[in-house]
Amino acid sequence: MSYDLAVWDGDRPLDNRQADSTYAELYERYLESDDVLVPPAPRIATYVDALVARYPDENDPHFIWSAPPVIDGASGPIVYLVMSYGTAEEVCAYAATLANRHGLVCFDPQDRSLRP
Repeated sequence: MSYDLAVWDGDRPLDNRQADSTYAELYERYLESDDVLVPPAPRIATYVDALVARYPDENDPHFIWSAPPVIDGASGPIVYLVMSYGTAEEVCAYAATLANRHGLVCFDPQDRSLRP
């Protein structure tokens, strides 16, 4: 079982409804399409580097990431983070705080809400 977060570069939505709509558009455009591979935007790549510096994305018996390497979940202005459910509370909190520090938007697709 996994827990997911989406982090993107852009203006912070006004509310959860607008965030859900923005997330859906970005997911469809950059992550669902197999037509064009878009390299991660610089701010997303920097964010992922900082995130995996704290939580490495290597496969080991105490894995954090359900789909390593984390950078493979990034395309253009969005990264989709898939983490082990057992580590989700700690990692989600850090990922959201780090996104805020980097001026990025963090969205929880399970709850359809902005974080923090």
